[in-house]
Amino acid sequence: MTFKKSILAAAIVGTMAGTAAHAGEVEVLHWWTSGGEAESIAVLKSMVEDSGHTWKDFAVAGGGGDQAMTVLRSRAVSGNPPASAQIKGPEIQEWASLGFAADLSGVAKASNWDAVLPKVVSDVMKYNGKYVSVPVNVHRVNWMWANPAAFAKAGAKVPTTMAEMWTAADKLKAAGITPIAHGGQPWQDATTFESIVLSVGGADFFKRAFVDLDQTALNSDTMKQSFDALRKVTGYIDAGSPGRDWNVATSMVIKGEAAMQFMGDWAKGEFTLAGQKPGKDFLCLPFPGTDGSFTFNIDSLVMFKQKDPANTAAQDKMAELVVSKKFQEVFNLKKGSIPARMDMDMTPFDSCALASMDTFKSTAKSGKGLVPSMAHGMSTTGSVSGAIGDVVTSFFNSDMSSADGVAKLAKAVKAAQ
Repeated sequence: MTFKKSILAAAIVGTMAGTAAHAGEVEVLHWWTSGGEAESIAVLKSMVEDSGHTWKDFAVAGGGGDQAMTVLRSRAVSGNPPASAQIKGPEIQEWASLGFAADLSGVAKASNWDAVLPKVVSDVMKYNGKYVSVPVNVHRVNWMWANPAAFAKAGAKVPTTMAEMWTAADKLKAAGITPIAHGGQPWQDATTFESIVLSVGGADFFKRAFVDLDQTALNSDTMKQSFDALRKVTGYIDAGSPGRDWNVATSMVIKGEAAMQFMGDWAKGEFTLAGQKPGKDFLCLPFPGTDGSFTFNIDSLVMFKQKDPANTAAQDKMAELVVSKKFQEVFNLKKGSIPARMDMDMTPFDSCALASMDTFKSTAKSGKGLVPSMAHGMSTTGSVSGAIGDVVTSFFNSDMSSADGVAKLAKAVKAAQ
């Protein structure tokens, strides 16, 4: 949930009047804490320090970022926000509208960001036409990660459609292999659900439901079919799922304990860290039925206004480094995502990243199939996505009917707007 503007606005005075930090220091609040993620953010830390500035790491564990946002709001209200924070989607504009965000126009113009970033990315980074945030990468959320050996052992075909997925899951289950590795956390439930909605209804329906928040779409039979499919998923996960972190679920696929996982491409960082090769040890495929579509999640760093000019200079330098070709390459090679820049040499990247970039570019150009992730705060406000997530998780962990799920979803979205 976002803070009421009156509360946040009251904190601005305290923020700007606070004690100055050490010269040339950037304190960065983020939730990149898994193995692959930690290696990735270490790249930026090293580059900032090599530039002569100091990095103060403020990592808050929790893959969905909920805990990190709670800490950020507490710090902001007390008048002591970090110099930079990992914030995404509409939340960027809300923080900027309250006067917290620093203006990065100078850095953006000097580095020609408008020319190298696609409009779908730069629009998210701006408030009133000015850059207030920097894109770290672009994640594709609608991925399926599969262990080919597990499928072969069960005599099952790796699915490309939902119907094929249920057939394969039955064979895997009969062979004693957990069909779907899942972490029973709200944001992971929502991640699976949004891919199901994209598969069942297509990109246009996805936008009507999760971007336009259209009540007709939310109350539709298509949404009921999506809940029906989510219910089937619950029959193919293991008893240890509740509370499991996403990277632990990924390790189940890596070890062959489970056959597939529905997760964004940050999961690839875990496969890479384990020394596995795409196409051989693991497969990266669009979530069944979503080939040609791209659910995007853009990691970004918002810079908060600083009183100390030295810290502002450190912020500007970090912003410049984040969008640089060097960082975009090294970070995304480790993270599993793709660069936010469109002028990158993709030669060093693997087949998963190349496929992701091809789909991203084609959907961005055509305007078809490219949708912002609801589960990861890109399509709507935190209050609405949180309300959707609450209904999805409640459904996932109960015997609620699909008809009731649809009714509760539509009501929750309306109440959260």
